[in-house]
Amino acid sequence: MAGPLTGIRVLDMTRVIAGPLAGQTLGDLGADVIKVERKGEGDESRRVGPPWMPEHEGIETPDSTYYQAVNRNKRSIAVDFATEAGADLVRRLADRCDVLLENYRPGTLDRYGLGADQLRQRNPGLIYCSLTGFGQTGPYSSRSGYDYLVQGMGGLMSVTGLADGEPGAGPIRVGIPVVDIFGGMNATIGILAALRHRDATGEGQNIDIALYDSQLAAMLNAASSWLNAGVHLGRTGNDHPSAVPYGIYEASDGYVIIATFNDREFVRLAEVLGRPDWKDDPRYKSMGARVANRAAIKAEVTAIVIRQPRAHWVKLLNEAKISTGPINEMSDVAADPQTLARDMVVTMEHPVIGPIRAMGSPLKLSASPPEYRMAPPLLGENTNDILRSVLGADEAEIAALAKAGAI
Repeated sequence: MAGPLTGIRVLDMTRVIAGPLAGQTLGDLGADVIKVERKGEGDESRRVGPPWMPEHEGIETPDSTYYQAVNRNKRSIAVDFATEAGADLVRRLADRCDVLLENYRPGTLDRYGLGADQLRQRNPGLIYCSLTGFGQTGPYSSRSGYDYLVQGMGGLMSVTGLADGEPGAGPIRVGIPVVDIFGGMNATIGILAALRHRDATGEGQNIDIALYDSQLAAMLNAASSWLNAGVHLGRTGNDHPSAVPYGIYEASDGYVIIATFNDREFVRLAEVLGRPDWKDDPRYKSMGARVANRAAIKAEVTAIVIRQPRAHWVKLLNEAKISTGPINEMSDVAADPQTLARDMVVTMEHPVIGPIRAMGSPLKLSASPPEYRMAPPLLGENTNDILRSVLGADEAEIAALAKAGAI
C-alpha cells in the first residue's frame, strides 16, 4: 500500500533530533528521504552515547541508540560539500527534490551555493525548510540553540520542577528533548502545508522554523496566564496548577497518577474512595476551593490510596471513569497491552545488526498508514545507489566524484 507522500523526494540535510525527526515522519508517510551526511563523520547523533547499538562485524563504530530513534526510512549519502564537486552534487540532487530540510546556522549553506534563494532559483517548486534554534531573523538568529537551552529560555523550566520551599526545589528540564520534538513536528506540518500550496499554485517556498518559537507556542496555559492575567503559574512539581486532585499518589506498592479535571470527576472519586461527604465539604466542593485547599485534600486522598496496591486503584478508578494509571519504566511501556494493541513497537531489519526495534508512528491513517521500509542507514550506505537512481550517474562519474573528494 503506497503511503500518502509516495512520489515526494526529500533532501534531508539535518542532524541530531529536530530535523531528522521531521525527515523520518515524511519517510514514514512514504516520501523518498535522502539523508545527506558529512563524509567521514556523519550525523553527530551517531556518536551521542552511551548507550550504543550492538557491535557487529561490518560496523567500524557502532551507532548510538539515539541516532536510531529518528532516522528510519532514509537512504544515506556521504558528501563533502565543502568541495566544489560535493556542493555541485548537492545542488543537482536538490534539482530533483520536492523538499529540502536543513538545520545549519543562518547563512552557512549560502556560502556553498546551497541557500534557499540559490536552490529555488534552479528549482522554483522546491520547498526549502530551515529549522534552527532561533530562526532566520531577530537578534538571536546567529546563535546555536539546543533543546536544553531553549527549554530554559522559552519558559518551560519556569513551570517544571518542585515549588520553592520544597526539598529539591528549583527548575528542571523535561527528560526527553521536547523542544526538538515540537520543532520537528512543526517542520513537518509546515512542509505538508507548503506541499498543498504547491499543488494548487506550482510555487515552492521557504519555511522558517525555530526551536524557540516552537517552545513559546507550546507554553499554552502558562503563556495565556501571564499574557491575559499577569500571573506566573510557577513550578508546581507533580501537582497541576489549576486542578486538584491531579498528581502522584502513593499506593502500598508504588505510585499512581490520579487525574480529576472537573467537579463531576471529583464527585465520582469521592464515592469510590468512600468519602461521599467530600462533595458537600465547602473546602472541596468546587475546583477553585480544592486548589485553595490543595494540601488538605491531597493528604486525605493519600491516606486512603496508600492502603491498597497500584493495580487495585488502577482497576477500580478507571471502572469509575476516573483517569488513573501507573508510572511506568520503558520496559513496562514496551510490554503494555495498549502499546502492543496500537502497534507502537515495530521491528525493522538493520543492514548489519539484523532485527532492531523502535517506537512506531503515532499517525494512524485508515487508507494510507505509515510504512516501516528501512532501518536507519549506515553512514553513506546508499551513496552509489542514490547517484545512480536519482542522477543517473555511471561508474565513471562515481569514480570521478570519489577522486575529487566529494564522496
